[in-house]
Amino acid sequence: MMIRALHHVQLAAPAGSEPLLREFYAGVLGLEEVPKPPELARRGGAWFRGEGVEVHLGIEDGFRPARKAHPAFLVDDIDAYAAKIPGAVPDDLFPGFRRIYVSDPVGNRIELLQSA
Repeated sequence: MMIRALHHVQLAAPAGSEPLLREFYAGVLGLEEVPKPPELARRGGAWFRGEGVEVHLGIEDGFRPARKAHPAFLVDDIDAYAAKIPGAVPDDLFPGFRRIYVSDPVGNRIELLQSA
């Protein structure tokens, strides 16, 4: 018995934020929105997928973004993302990687890394 892979990461978001989430996860990060199963679609939120990565954003009453917990995505051009995302914070504390921290439009912390 062993874990084979990570299927998805779940993040929370406030009600009504789906248009902002689409702009960021699809428009800025370049992930593709995938349809949610009908029963789950009634709950709101949005799912996004890219090569080897899937992010589900679920609607949460009383939403407050996590300040420490976050997904970390490997990218091929960190400078392009840094230029595209206002407020990107560079960090050189992870040997072998260049990385930046950004916030999605509802305040979730996102880490982007590129091999050095």
